[in-house]
Amino acid sequence: MRIEKTAFEGLLILHPTIIADDRGYFFESFSEGKFRVETGKNMSFVQDNESMSNKGVLRGLHFQVPPKSQAKLIRVTKGAVLDVVVDLRVTQPTFGQHFKMILDDKEKKQLFIPEGFAHGFCVLEDETIFSYKCTNYYSKDHDRSLLWCDPTLNIDWEINHPIVSEKDMNGQKFEHFQDVFF
Repeated sequence: MRIEKTAFEGLLILHPTIIADDRGYFFESFSEGKFRVETGKNMSFVQDNESMSNKGVLRGLHFQVPPKSQAKLIRVTKGAVLDVVVDLRVTQPTFGQHFKMILDDKEKKQLFIPEGFAHGFCVLEDETIFSYKCTNYYSKDHDRSLLWCDPTLNIDWEINHPIVSEKDMNGQKFEHFQDVFF
C-alpha cells in the first residue's frame, strides 16, 4: 500500500498493491498495522457501512459533530463515484475548501477522511457499491448535512440533474455552519 498526502492536512489517498493474474486479483484492503506505520495514526474503526446506488444519485454532504464525529476510510467495491469532501476545521488553511477525486473498482484507491470533513459522492455507474469504515457509531442526534449545491462551496459535481434525497436537498448552507471542528 502506498499512501499519498493531499493539500488537506490528514486527508490521504491509499493506493493498494494489486496482485493480478489470469485467475483474477488479490489486494489487502486494510491493515491496521501498516496504516499506523505509514501514517502515524492509531485508528479504531467500529462500524462498516455499504450503500448501493445507480448512476446520477448524489449523496451528501454528510458529517457528524463532536462528540460523535467520525473519521472514515472509504472505497468503491463496484462501479465508480465522484467523491467530494469539504474541510470544516476552522483552524486549517483549507477551511471551506473542497477536494474531489474519482474512486472506482478498477484502481481500487481508498480515501482516508479525518474528523472535521463533510463528505458526499455522485454515482457515475449503475449499481455502484460504496463501502466505508467509521471510527464512531452513527448518531442521529449528531448527524448533519451541508447543502450539496451551495454556491459558496462552488463544487462542480459534473452532473446536471442529480437524484438527491429530501434530507440532502434541505442541507444547511455553509454560511450558517457553526464552528464545531478545530
